[in-house]
Amino acid sequence: MYAVEISQAGGPEVLRWTERPDPVPGPGEVLIEVAAAGVNRPDVFQRQGSYPPPPGASDLPGLEIAGRIIGGDPAAGGFQAGDEVCALVAGGGYAQYCVAPAVQCLPIPEGLSLVEAAALPETYFTVWSNVFDRGALAPGETLLVHGGASGIGTTAIRLATALGHTVYATAGSDERARAVESLGAARGINYKVRDFVADIRDLTQGRGVDVVLDMVAGDYLPRNIDVLADDGRLVIIALLGGAKGTLNCGQLMRRRLTVTGSTLRARPVEFKATIARSLRERVWPLLSAGTIHPVIHATFPLREAARAHAMMDAGEQIGKIVLVAEPPRS
Repeated sequence: MYAVEISQAGGPEVLRWTERPDPVPGPGEVLIEVAAAGVNRPDVFQRQGSYPPPPGASDLPGLEIAGRIIGGDPAAGGFQAGDEVCALVAGGGYAQYCVAPAVQCLPIPEGLSLVEAAALPETYFTVWSNVFDRGALAPGETLLVHGGASGIGTTAIRLATALGHTVYATAGSDERARAVESLGAARGINYKVRDFVADIRDLTQGRGVDVVLDMVAGDYLPRNIDVLADDGRLVIIALLGGAKGTLNCGQLMRRRLTVTGSTLRARPVEFKATIARSLRERVWPLLSAGTIHPVIHATFPLREAARAHAMMDAGEQIGKIVLVAEPPRS
Protein backbone atom coordinates (compact mmCIF):
# COMPACT_ATOMS: atom_id res chain seq x y z
CA MET A 1 0.00 0.00 0.00
CA TYR A 2 0.94 3.65 -0.26
CA ALA A 3 1.15 5.69 2.92
CA VAL A 4 2.57 8.85 4.48
CA GLU A 5 5.34 8.31 7.00
CA ILE A 6 7.31 10.60 9.28
CA SER A 7 10.90 10.41 8.05
CA GLN A 8 12.30 12.31 11.07
CA ALA A 9 11.09 14.84 13.62
CA GLY A 10 10.50 18.24 12.09
CA GLY A 11 8.21 20.44 10.03
CA PRO A 12 5.62 19.40 7.45
CA GLU A 13 8.37 18.64 4.94
CA VAL A 14 9.37 15.49 6.90
CA LEU A 15 6.14 13.77 5.84
CA ARG A 16 7.13 11.36 3.07
CA TRP A 17 5.08 9.43 0.51
CA THR A 18 6.15 5.82 0.75
CA GLU A 19 5.15 2.22 0.14
CA ARG A 20 4.51 -0.14 3.04
CA PRO A 21 3.26 -3.71 3.45
CA ASP A 22 -0.49 -3.94 3.90
CA PRO A 23 -1.36 -4.16 7.62
CA VAL A 24 -2.72 -7.44 8.96
CA PRO A 25 -5.66 -7.41 11.38
CA GLY A 26 -5.48 -9.40 14.60
CA PRO A 27 -8.28 -10.88 16.72
CA GLY A 28 -11.20 -8.49 17.09
CA GLU A 29 -9.79 -6.15 14.44
CA VAL A 30 -10.88 -5.21 10.93
CA LEU A 31 -8.97 -4.17 7.84
CA ILE A 32 -10.37 -0.98 6.33
CA GLU A 33 -9.81 0.30 2.80
CA VAL A 34 -9.35 3.95 3.67
CA ALA A 35 -11.32 6.57 1.76
CA ALA A 36 -10.33 9.52 3.94
CA ALA A 37 -8.43 10.34 7.12
CA GLY A 38 -8.77 13.27 9.49
CA VAL A 39 -5.82 15.49 10.41
CA ASN A 40 -5.52 16.32 14.10
CA ARG A 41 -3.18 18.25 16.38
CA PRO A 42 -1.74 15.01 17.87
CA ASP A 43 -0.55 14.14 14.33
CA VAL A 44 1.43 17.39 14.36
CA PHE A 45 2.90 16.61 17.79
CA GLN A 46 3.92 13.15 16.56
CA ARG A 47 5.53 14.70 13.47
CA GLN A 48 7.46 17.06 15.74
CA GLY A 49 8.73 14.15 17.83
CA SER A 50 6.81 14.95 21.03
CA TYR A 51 3.94 12.42 20.86
CA PRO A 52 5.13 8.91 20.01
CA PRO A 53 2.58 6.19 19.25
CA PRO A 54 1.73 3.82 22.11
CA PRO A 55 3.31 0.36 22.14
CA GLY A 56 1.95 -1.87 19.40
CA ALA A 57 0.45 0.97 17.35
CA SER A 58 1.48 1.83 13.81
CA ASP A 59 4.23 4.43 13.49
CA LEU A 60 2.26 6.06 10.67
CA PRO A 61 0.30 9.16 11.71
CA GLY A 62 -3.49 9.33 11.54
CA LEU A 63 -5.99 8.74 14.35
CA GLU A 64 -9.31 8.65 12.48
CA ILE A 65 -10.43 7.16 9.20
CA ALA A 66 -13.48 6.33 7.13
CA GLY A 67 -13.74 3.61 4.54
CA ARG A 68 -14.92 0.09 3.74
CA ILE A 69 -14.31 -3.06 5.79
CA ILE A 70 -12.53 -5.59 3.58
CA GLY A 71 -11.21 -8.14 6.08
CA GLY A 72 -10.57 -9.21 9.63
CA ASP A 73 -13.27 -9.85 12.22
CA PRO A 74 -16.10 -7.37 11.55
CA ALA A 75 -18.61 -9.41 13.58
CA ALA A 76 -16.70 -8.42 16.72
CA GLY A 77 -18.16 -4.94 16.27
CA GLY A 78 -21.52 -5.95 14.84
CA PHE A 79 -20.47 -5.33 11.22
CA GLN A 80 -19.85 -7.41 8.12
CA ALA A 81 -17.42 -7.26 5.22
CA GLY A 82 -18.31 -4.49 2.80
CA ASP A 83 -19.79 -2.17 5.44
CA GLU A 84 -18.72 1.47 5.31
CA VAL A 85 -17.57 2.74 8.69
CA CYS A 86 -15.55 5.41 10.40
CA ALA A 87 -13.10 4.43 13.12
CA LEU A 88 -10.86 5.75 15.86
CA VAL A 89 -7.35 4.26 15.62
CA ALA A 90 -4.13 4.64 17.59
CA GLY A 91 -2.13 5.30 14.40
CA GLY A 92 -1.84 4.28 10.76
CA GLY A 93 -4.61 6.40 9.28
CA TYR A 94 -2.47 8.16 6.64
CA ALA A 95 -2.53 5.12 4.36
CA GLN A 96 -4.58 3.24 1.78
CA TYR A 97 -5.34 0.50 4.31
CA CYS A 98 -5.60 0.62 8.09
CA VAL A 99 -6.37 -1.79 10.90
CA ALA A 100 -8.89 -0.81 13.59
CA PRO A 101 -10.47 -2.56 16.58
CA ALA A 102 -13.94 -3.52 15.40
CA VAL A 103 -15.52 -2.05 18.55
CA GLN A 104 -13.99 1.34 17.74
CA CYS A 105 -15.83 1.46 14.41
CA LEU A 106 -19.10 3.30 13.91
CA PRO A 107 -21.48 3.29 10.93
CA ILE A 108 -21.49 6.26 8.60
CA PRO A 109 -24.29 8.59 9.76
CA GLU A 110 -27.10 8.89 7.26
CA GLY A 111 -26.53 11.66 4.75
CA LEU A 112 -22.78 12.02 5.39
CA SER A 113 -20.06 11.21 2.87
CA LEU A 114 -17.00 9.15 3.74
CA VAL A 115 -14.91 12.33 3.68
CA GLU A 116 -17.25 13.98 6.17
CA ALA A 117 -17.33 10.87 8.34
CA ALA A 118 -13.52 10.82 8.51
CA ALA A 119 -13.75 14.11 10.44
CA LEU A 120 -15.82 12.55 13.23
CA PRO A 121 -14.08 9.93 15.39
CA GLU A 122 -11.12 11.72 17.03
CA THR A 123 -13.03 14.88 17.89
CA TYR A 124 -16.33 13.26 18.90
CA PHE A 125 -14.67 10.57 21.02
CA THR A 126 -12.55 13.28 22.69
CA VAL A 127 -15.37 15.74 23.29
CA TRP A 128 -17.79 13.13 24.60
CA SER A 129 -15.21 11.59 26.93
CA ASN A 130 -13.99 14.90 28.33
CA VAL A 131 -16.98 17.24 28.30
CA PHE A 132 -19.78 14.81 29.14
CA ASP A 133 -18.00 11.99 31.00
CA ARG A 134 -15.09 13.62 32.86
CA GLY A 135 -16.59 17.13 32.85
CA ALA A 136 -20.08 15.79 33.66
CA LEU A 137 -21.78 18.66 31.82
CA ALA A 138 -25.36 18.40 33.06
CA PRO A 139 -28.65 19.78 31.71
CA GLY A 140 -28.84 23.54 32.15
CA GLU A 141 -25.09 23.96 32.66
CA THR A 142 -22.73 26.20 30.68
CA LEU A 143 -19.49 25.42 28.85
CA LEU A 144 -16.43 27.48 27.89
CA VAL A 145 -14.37 26.04 25.02
CA HIS A 146 -10.85 27.29 24.40
CA GLY A 147 -9.66 27.01 20.79
CA GLY A 148 -13.23 27.23 19.57
CA ALA A 149 -12.28 27.30 15.88
CA SER A 150 -10.27 24.05 16.06
CA GLY A 151 -11.63 20.64 15.18
CA ILE A 152 -12.20 19.84 18.85
CA GLY A 153 -13.62 23.31 19.46
CA THR A 154 -16.13 23.29 16.61
CA THR A 155 -17.26 19.80 17.62
CA ALA A 156 -17.73 20.79 21.27
CA ILE A 157 -19.71 23.89 20.29
CA ARG A 158 -21.97 22.05 17.86
CA LEU A 159 -22.61 19.07 20.14
CA ALA A 160 -23.13 20.97 23.40
CA THR A 161 -25.48 23.52 21.83
CA ALA A 162 -27.45 20.72 20.14
CA LEU A 163 -27.93 19.18 23.59
CA GLY A 164 -29.28 22.44 24.96
CA HIS A 165 -26.23 24.00 26.64
CA THR A 166 -25.06 27.60 26.47
CA VAL A 167 -21.53 27.62 25.08
CA TYR A 168 -18.90 30.36 25.05
CA ALA A 169 -15.66 30.01 23.09
CA THR A 170 -12.31 31.73 22.70
CA ALA A 171 -10.60 32.17 19.33
CA GLY A 172 -7.52 33.94 17.98
CA SER A 173 -9.10 36.68 15.85
CA ASP A 174 -12.33 38.63 15.48
CA GLU A 175 -13.07 36.66 12.31
CA ARG A 176 -12.68 33.33 14.10
CA ALA A 177 -14.71 34.63 17.06
CA ARG A 178 -17.59 35.43 14.72
CA ALA A 179 -17.17 32.03 13.06
CA VAL A 180 -17.67 30.18 16.34
CA GLU A 181 -20.79 32.26 16.97
CA SER A 182 -22.13 31.13 13.60
CA LEU A 183 -21.69 27.54 14.83
CA GLY A 184 -23.81 28.18 17.90
CA ALA A 185 -21.56 29.77 20.53
CA ALA A 186 -23.41 32.42 22.53
CA ARG A 187 -20.27 34.56 22.39
CA GLY A 188 -16.93 34.21 20.65
CA ILE A 189 -14.10 35.97 22.49
CA ASN A 190 -10.91 37.07 20.74
CA TYR A 191 -8.41 36.10 23.43
CA LYS A 192 -5.66 38.19 21.82
CA VAL A 193 -7.43 41.45 22.58
CA ARG A 194 -10.03 40.53 25.24
CA ASP A 195 -9.85 39.23 28.82
CA PHE A 196 -11.97 36.11 28.61
CA VAL A 197 -12.35 35.95 32.41
CA ALA A 198 -13.86 39.44 32.57
CA ASP A 199 -16.05 38.81 29.52
CA ILE A 200 -17.41 35.52 30.89
CA ARG A 201 -18.09 37.11 34.26
CA ASP A 202 -20.06 39.87 32.52
CA LEU A 203 -21.94 37.41 30.32
CA THR A 204 -22.92 35.19 33.28
CA GLN A 205 -23.71 38.02 35.74
CA GLY A 206 -20.65 37.12 37.78
CA ARG A 207 -21.44 33.42 38.13
CA GLY A 208 -18.90 31.87 35.74
CA VAL A 209 -19.27 28.65 33.73
CA ASP A 210 -19.80 25.11 34.94
CA VAL A 211 -17.23 23.40 32.69
CA VAL A 212 -14.11 24.62 30.86
CA LEU A 213 -12.62 22.51 28.05
CA ASP A 214 -8.99 23.64 27.85
CA MET A 215 -6.26 22.87 25.32
CA VAL A 216 -3.80 25.48 26.62
CA ALA A 217 -2.91 24.80 30.30
CA GLY A 218 0.23 26.75 31.36
CA ASP A 219 -0.67 30.29 32.41
CA TYR A 220 -4.33 29.64 31.56
CA LEU A 221 -4.64 27.50 34.70
CA PRO A 222 -5.31 30.31 37.23
CA ARG A 223 -7.54 32.14 34.76
CA ASN A 224 -9.58 29.01 34.15
CA ILE A 225 -10.03 28.61 37.91
CA ASP A 226 -11.21 32.23 38.10
CA VAL A 227 -13.76 31.73 35.31
CA LEU A 228 -15.39 28.65 36.87
CA ALA A 229 -18.65 28.80 38.81
CA ASP A 230 -18.76 27.19 42.25
CA ASP A 231 -18.65 23.39 41.87
CA GLY A 232 -17.21 23.91 38.38
CA ARG A 233 -14.96 21.48 36.48
CA LEU A 234 -11.84 22.25 34.45
CA VAL A 235 -10.90 19.56 31.90
CA ILE A 236 -7.46 19.86 30.29
CA ILE A 237 -6.85 17.92 27.06
CA ALA A 238 -3.69 19.55 25.64
CA LEU A 239 -0.69 21.60 26.77
CA LEU A 240 -0.26 24.22 24.06
CA GLY A 241 0.69 26.79 26.72
CA GLY A 242 2.99 24.51 28.69
CA ALA A 243 2.70 21.70 31.23
CA LYS A 244 3.03 23.82 34.38
CA GLY A 245 0.83 26.52 35.89
CA THR A 246 -0.09 28.06 39.23
CA LEU A 247 -3.06 26.60 41.09
CA ASN A 248 -4.80 28.40 43.97
CA CYS A 249 -5.74 25.45 46.17
CA GLY A 250 -7.66 27.76 48.48
CA GLN A 251 -10.13 28.51 45.69
CA LEU A 252 -10.24 24.82 44.84
CA MET A 253 -11.34 23.99 48.39
CA ARG A 254 -13.63 26.93 49.13
CA ARG A 255 -15.51 26.69 45.84
CA ARG A 256 -15.46 22.88 45.50
CA LEU A 257 -13.75 22.96 42.11
CA THR A 258 -12.46 19.98 40.13
CA VAL A 259 -9.37 20.00 37.90
CA THR A 260 -8.95 16.95 35.69
CA GLY A 261 -7.58 15.99 32.31
CA SER A 262 -6.97 13.09 29.99
CA THR A 263 -5.41 11.80 26.81
CA LEU A 264 -7.25 9.26 24.69
CA ARG A 265 -4.75 7.60 22.38
CA ALA A 266 -3.19 5.14 24.85
CA ARG A 267 -6.43 4.19 26.64
CA PRO A 268 -7.53 0.54 26.37
CA VAL A 269 -9.77 -0.63 23.55
CA GLU A 270 -12.50 -1.45 26.09
CA PHE A 271 -12.56 2.18 27.26
CA LYS A 272 -12.89 3.49 23.71
CA ALA A 273 -15.57 0.90 22.98
CA THR A 274 -17.66 2.36 25.82
CA ILE A 275 -17.38 5.82 24.27
CA ALA A 276 -18.32 4.39 20.87
CA ARG A 277 -21.50 2.93 22.36
CA SER A 278 -22.42 6.28 23.92
CA LEU A 279 -21.81 8.09 20.65
CA ARG A 280 -23.89 5.62 18.68
CA GLU A 281 -26.77 6.00 21.13
CA ARG A 282 -26.64 9.74 21.90
CA VAL A 283 -24.82 11.51 19.07
CA TRP A 284 -25.15 9.50 15.84
CA PRO A 285 -28.93 10.14 15.68
CA LEU A 286 -28.20 13.89 15.78
CA LEU A 287 -25.75 13.52 12.90
CA SER A 288 -28.14 11.38 10.86
CA ALA A 289 -30.93 13.91 11.42
CA GLY A 290 -28.70 16.80 10.29
CA THR A 291 -29.00 18.50 13.70
CA ILE A 292 -25.22 18.62 13.87
CA HIS A 293 -22.68 18.31 11.11
CA PRO A 294 -18.88 18.11 10.93
CA VAL A 295 -17.18 21.38 10.04
CA ILE A 296 -14.60 20.72 7.32
CA HIS A 297 -12.30 23.57 6.39
CA ALA A 298 -10.25 21.89 3.65
CA THR A 299 -9.40 18.58 2.00
CA PHE A 300 -6.10 17.47 0.46
CA PRO A 301 -5.01 14.35 -1.40
CA LEU A 302 -3.30 11.93 0.98
CA ARG A 303 0.04 12.34 -0.80
CA GLU A 304 -0.16 16.09 -0.01
CA ALA A 305 -0.32 15.60 3.75
CA ALA A 306 2.55 18.07 4.16
CA ARG A 307 0.32 20.85 2.80
CA ALA A 308 -2.40 19.90 5.26
CA HIS A 309 0.06 20.02 8.14
CA ALA A 310 1.39 23.39 7.00
CA MET A 311 -2.17 24.73 7.13
CA MET A 312 -2.63 23.39 10.64
CA ASP A 313 0.74 24.79 11.75
CA ALA A 314 -0.35 28.20 10.47
CA GLY A 315 -3.62 28.00 12.41
CA GLU A 316 -5.62 28.89 9.31
CA GLN A 317 -8.42 26.37 9.62
CA ILE A 318 -11.87 26.67 11.13
CA GLY A 319 -12.92 23.09 11.79
CA LYS A 320 -11.31 19.98 10.38
CA ILE A 321 -8.76 19.19 7.67
CA VAL A 322 -9.25 15.86 5.89
CA LEU A 323 -6.96 13.82 3.64
CA VAL A 324 -8.57 11.95 0.74
CA ALA A 325 -6.87 8.63 0.12
CA GLU A 326 -5.45 7.35 -3.14
CA PRO A 327 -7.58 4.80 -5.02
CA PRO A 328 -6.57 1.25 -4.00
CA ARG A 329 -4.47 -0.90 -6.25
CA SER A 330 -6.45 -2.74 -8.92
